[in-house]
Amino acid sequence: MNMKEIIAKRAAKELTPYSIINLGIGIPTLVPDYLDESKYYLHTENGLLGVTSVEDDEMDPLLVNAGKLPVGEAVGASYFHSADSFAMIRGGHVDVAILGALQVDEQGLVANWAIPGKDIIGVGGAMDLLSGAKKIIITMSHVSKEGSPKFVERCTYPITATRIADVIITDLAVFQWKKGGYECMELMGNATLNEVKEKTTASFRVSEELLQMEGS
Repeated sequence: MNMKEIIAKRAAKELTPYSIINLGIGIPTLVPDYLDESKYYLHTENGLLGVTSVEDDEMDPLLVNAGKLPVGEAVGASYFHSADSFAMIRGGHVDVAILGALQVDEQGLVANWAIPGKDIIGVGGAMDLLSGAKKIIITMSHVSKEGSPKFVERCTYPITATRIADVIITDLAVFQWKKGGYECMELMGNATLNEVKEKTTASFRVSEELLQMEGS
């Protein structure tokens, strides 16, 4: 598996069956590949609850998710106006939002919609999802294409919301927000704790279990 697939597979382990899940663009769209879709309710903010994957020969060009990717509809799926969809999000009816990010900082703030000086499409539904979903999972590469850390002391890009991200999953490690800060819970693949520290400017704790594994 490539890096994005590894992150998506790990994110799938964070999900509880029969929960309502909204998937952002990029890595989050790969998560359903590692789910039994009959046991999860996938939501897209442009107005569909009951999103499924779709084969090439069954694609409907009018049936897409918020990222304009073709999707299918599960048995019992429901359609609704985008205003109703955002009412679901803002009303706290979405259990989990899995989003990509440009940066996450040690305070738990997420920047995922704009890079100063570059053209942008707009914040889209990310602001609402970060504010309204019950659990936030961030999936991202640990460093940018230029090699700069994305898990940082303070976001230098415009933040999306003041809501704290609950879980961060990168190609190097998994972090969970606990007791006012992030704790490194797990290392991904062949990553080492030293490598994670070298490529991170945010402060974080290391779980006792992980320390024991590193020492063994």
